[in-house]
Amino acid sequence: MTTADAVRPFRVLGLQQIAIGAADRQRLRGLWVELLGLPVKGHFRSERENVDEEICQLGAGPLAVEVDLMQPLDPEARPAVHNPPLNHVGLWVDDLPQAVQWLGAKGVRFAPGGIRRGAAGFDICFVHPKGNAQFPMSGEGVLIELVQAPPEVCRAFAALATAPGG
Repeated sequence: MTTADAVRPFRVLGLQQIAIGAADRQRLRGLWVELLGLPVKGHFRSERENVDEEICQLGAGPLAVEVDLMQPLDPEARPAVHNPPLNHVGLWVDDLPQAVQWLGAKGVRFAPGGIRRGAAGFDICFVHPKGNAQFPMSGEGVLIELVQAPPEVCRAFAALATAPGG
């Protein structure tokens, strides 16, 4: 355990999702759904976020990982969910408000929008891919989504941590 672990008021539990974008989602769908066999579990469309996405699932149960296949509603508008193609990585956290408060105090830059409800129905917040003078800590080119883990996900990760070999 590091010194930071002793004072950090939250834990990153595991991977919640990866989000992949393309100008036209059909080729992504051809690989992830048709060839690799991931089931489509839902859809999300948002004018504000300029996104039309299919939510696929990798694995099962509370530790399943979402694979979001995204395309922009308007390829010329922002945010450009297809550029870069690996749009973001989502991480389960056990206490999102504490994570945002603590990380912000440590100089982490967050994307505009604050904590809000995400496409899968969980509270989310994004770590900005680029730092600035006021908040120099960032995803260093990668957009990172922090996702509030529901109780069943927290329990599943706790069970893994206490299992033999965990």
